[in-house]
Amino acid sequence: METQPVSNRMYSLLVLYDMHTGFFAKALDGISDEDAHNRLNTKANHIAWLTGSLVHERFEIANELGIEQLPSANELFKDHKGIQDGVQYPSLASFKKDWESISPLLRAALFNASDEWLDKKFEMMPGMTMRFYDLLSFMTYREANCIGQIALWRRLLGYEGLKYD
Repeated sequence: METQPVSNRMYSLLVLYDMHTGFFAKALDGISDEDAHNRLNTKANHIAWLTGSLVHERFEIANELGIEQLPSANELFKDHKGIQDGVQYPSLASFKKDWESISPLLRAALFNASDEWLDKKFEMMPGMTMRFYDLLSFMTYREANCIGQIALWRRLLGYEGLKYD
């Protein structure tokens, strides 16, 4: 039976992680792969890119925690690539499969993350260092943001709103 994470600081992030894990599938429910690529004549990131980006970032964090796996669309998203015009991204089913495979592994690793690991600094980009805890906090915010964007796309494309039940 699960009690408390190794680091007390992880408790609230894990609550949000669990919410996002479930909301991800609900946000994508019923969306066609064709609609997932529809940008409605804007430069906004479409659902397929948002979905792949979310999946890729979970794999990135997992790798930092020693889980050496790559998402199936790694080449499209590695090095934090932005959306690419004219590219057919994988199916939403493919992204869901990767999400479902990495999410429980990453959750277990986050649950067991020590304060020492959370406080460890790394170079985010040249000249910018941060602690892993700060990165996890940002990634938690980013997941909520991207899932919210997918929820907005649902409505803009004529789908029902995201169901939170």
